[in-house]
Amino acid sequence: MIGRLNHVAIAVSDLDRAAAVYRDILGARVSDAVPQPEHGVTTVFVTLPNTKVELLEPLGPGSPVAKFLERNPEGGMHHLCYEVPDIRAARDALRAAGMRVLGDGEPKTGAHGKPVLFLHPKDFAGTLVELEQA
Repeated sequence: MIGRLNHVAIAVSDLDRAAAVYRDILGARVSDAVPQPEHGVTTVFVTLPNTKVELLEPLGPGSPVAKFLERNPEGGMHHLCYEVPDIRAARDALRAAGMRVLGDGEPKTGAHGKPVLFLHPKDFAGTLVELEQA
């Protein structure tokens, strides 16, 4: 079911500063910032040879990432995103195994324009997991 690691997401309080570290100090290719209102964040993607790093900044005080930063003011790893060949089949298999899908269980369009779902961190060793249709 699980495919390649698509990205590691890091919550940050200052997107410009975090992007500059990856771009100017580490020499990585960094995308422009893109607001994702449906998810309550602004994202920047850092492209690496084998995966991506997604930098997340809250888009308003109601953002789930704002709540994360309240608990973790310095920021930190927010979630891991894995690709799956069929997101609905993966959802159904995970539910059948007793795993919890967050929200209403229906895929939403993610930052890459593909369907995504989030899985409860308590079912995955304390890590929020995003699944993205490959």
